[in-house]
Amino acid sequence: MENRVLVVDDEKVIVKGLKFSLEQEGWKVDCAYDGEEALMMAGQKQYNIILLDLMLPKITGLEVCQQIRETSDVPIIMLTAKGEDMDKIMGLEYGADDYITKPFNILEVKARMKAIMRRTAPSKKSERRELVSGDLRLLQDGKRVFVKDKEIKVTGKEYDLLKLLVENVNRVYSREELLKIVWGADYPGDVRTVDVHVRRLREKIEINPGEPLYVQTKWGSGYYYKER
Repeated sequence: MENRVLVVDDEKVIVKGLKFSLEQEGWKVDCAYDGEEALMMAGQKQYNIILLDLMLPKITGLEVCQQIRETSDVPIIMLTAKGEDMDKIMGLEYGADDYITKPFNILEVKARMKAIMRRTAPSKKSERRELVSGDLRLLQDGKRVFVKDKEIKVTGKEYDLLKLLVENVNRVYSREELLKIVWGADYPGDVRTVDVHVRRLREKIEINPGEPLYVQTKWGSGYYYKER
């Protein structure tokens, strides 16, 4: 099965270079040059990865990322000319899986893409198809989460993080451990990635995210799941 990537950037020279290089690696490459075109193409085709520029005409990259996340957990790598930490954190807040700061080396882009493909590849191990803990239920098929029989839309990484914690009730994981286990040892981001995903999870599954019942914080140590 061929791998397909959507490259979204309003700088045509960058798009042309990425398209040429990735096609040499065997990727099928589609290109979009503004946010509206990106959303239209993402809705029409299935992609293995999306390379998404932060600053786009019509609709910003962050808004595109947020809208895609409402219906899909396709891996998204943000491309940004800005190096400030806030931009990187905002990309993660909106559902991005990784970010690369311009100017970038095409070899780095390929390496990041391969790392994400390894992390998101279906596991060959035998896994439990359903996890139930109180009124929380996780289905492996489709990475679906239910709270009191109401389905909660989560991203792939949010599901993976929650599943790990639920499978290991009351075990405290440091942010570094969670980053390594869920994102992989070769993930270039830092532990704030974990904090962002925990916060998003709490906003989705908790009645009061400020006083969580499921995903708990052990101050100075990390996070754990408390069975109800």
